[in-house]
Amino acid sequence: MSERRFDGRVAVITGSGRGLGRAYAELLAAKGARVLVNDNGSALAGGGSDSGPAHEVVAAIKAAGGEAVACTESVTTPQGGEAIIEAALDSFGRIDVLIHNAGNSLFAPLAEISYEDFRTSIDIHLLGGFHVVRPAFPRMLAAGYGRVVLTGSIGGLYTMPATVNYAVAKSGMIGLNNAISIEGADHNVRSNIILPGASTRMAEGIDTANFPPMGPELVAPVVGWLAHESCDVSGEMYISMAGRVARAFIAESEGVYRPDWTIDEVAENIGAIRDETRQWIFPQQTGFADHMTRSFEMARKA
Repeated sequence: MSERRFDGRVAVITGSGRGLGRAYAELLAAKGARVLVNDNGSALAGGGSDSGPAHEVVAAIKAAGGEAVACTESVTTPQGGEAIIEAALDSFGRIDVLIHNAGNSLFAPLAEISYEDFRTSIDIHLLGGFHVVRPAFPRMLAAGYGRVVLTGSIGGLYTMPATVNYAVAKSGMIGLNNAISIEGADHNVRSNIILPGASTRMAEGIDTANFPPMGPELVAPVVGWLAHESCDVSGEMYISMAGRVARAFIAESEGVYRPDWTIDEVAENIGAIRDETRQWIFPQQTGFADHMTRSFEMARKA
């Protein structure tokens, strides 16, 4: 089997000055990619800036024989997102891979969280993704090629207490991923979500004393495959945590059909409605239409 490489490809990686993003940048650079290292060096809560982390990663990549440039623009504004993509185009003339990894970590109960803290997380995680995808996507469509990897979280699927801001931002990635995948399908533009678990500064505040080894280097190869030209899936979600790699997906119970319903009838049938033994799992590309078709079929067969 030949080694999967990125020779000739240009990758933009947000939040790549530290942690997971740095692992992605160094891996893709080692495999031949030219990398735009984007990180504004903000604090864990999202405030402040420091150009040091991005330039440190660039220096490490160059020392290892790779090619990279730094960009310290913030993903939190449309102008920042445009500047990040333009920096890659100015430096390398193209963009083939976009990995949105930038994020922050703020803990607060739903009953107490401030609007400012909630919005900060949305701006960095979710809107940050849109801010870089929006200028990159038409370039990928025009080129007839692109690989996008967004960063979700099991916190966007299952959630923990005091993380409403994070949960909303990460679950929102599912819709963005679906849109990229569907609208990019005819142009060889594929998009998937990584749901990573790794011991980085983002884990501050969580007791990791009994965790198994789960460094960023265990996640990076999964992202590497999702970002590679040989990746043949799109619109999907992949978990990488402590060496386990799995796919997460959305399923429906088959449910129950009736020509009309009362509140009491819903209550009486809730066991069958919730029954998971007969599941509907639709491919992302056709799921919307498939869902409607199958639902209508139940009504017509009754």
